[in-house]
Amino acid sequence: MAMASVTLLTHTFSTSNTSKYSSIQSTPSEFHSISTIPTKNSGEFLHYQKLVVHRREFLSGIILVRTLWKEPPISEAREVEVGSYLPPSPSDPSFVVFKATPKDTPALRAGNVQPYEFVLPPTWKQTRVANILSGNYCQPKCAEPWVEVKFEDDKQGKIQVVASPLIRLTNKPNAAIEDIGSPEKLIASLGPFVTGNSYDPDELVETSVQKRGNQTYYTYVLETPFALTGSHNLAKATAKGNSVILFVASANDKQWPASQKTLKAMLDSFQV
Repeated sequence: MAMASVTLLTHTFSTSNTSKYSSIQSTPSEFHSISTIPTKNSGEFLHYQKLVVHRREFLSGIILVRTLWKEPPISEAREVEVGSYLPPSPSDPSFVVFKATPKDTPALRAGNVQPYEFVLPPTWKQTRVANILSGNYCQPKCAEPWVEVKFEDDKQGKIQVVASPLIRLTNKPNAAIEDIGSPEKLIASLGPFVTGNSYDPDELVETSVQKRGNQTYYTYVLETPFALTGSHNLAKATAKGNSVILFVASANDKQWPASQKTLKAMLDSFQV
């Protein structure tokens, strides 16, 4: 740990009662008692007040300062409603369109993820992705999946885009999602990144395969009573370039009855 430096101002007395100030530099572990010390002028003496500072007391001061200077929790670091800066969807003006660009995530800037897009309600807000989850620390060669972007609404649920290095799932470069395996095989590998903790094959309710141009998508409906993301999860995955991109829409039991139609519309709109 870097040692902080503290300056001690000390009063100087002379035989002529003239006062001066002298200073010494000391680190917390070096504070000690100093008795009267003569200066170059034999008529002057530096009198240092006895000072004993324990490392524990110094560190307590640091802890106090850090406690007073608290950063807001990530959950409080919300952006404004997306409807204030995203354009309306041409096909349905009740939604807005998010199109990811290199300025949005480290992986897009590194070229590890191809741009993607989806629609969402204008009242939703984007939330901060913690640095350790964003892949920022490992680009351009991440070994594990990372979170690209996250959005949420307290009444409707939340969505996130997760990217996984293709090499983690197959040795074939630039593989299509069909080259990786069946929908069931893929979700077995990526399921924990849908639920936030674990994946049980019994939680998989429905799978389907969709074609959009030359791109194939696997879609999933999961009932996940023990998931950290929520008891209801919808997911959609595809492979392009160096990564598999996974879109996840989640809701709890309270949100699901009113929001499932909206979440499914968001899921259907996702494309790479």
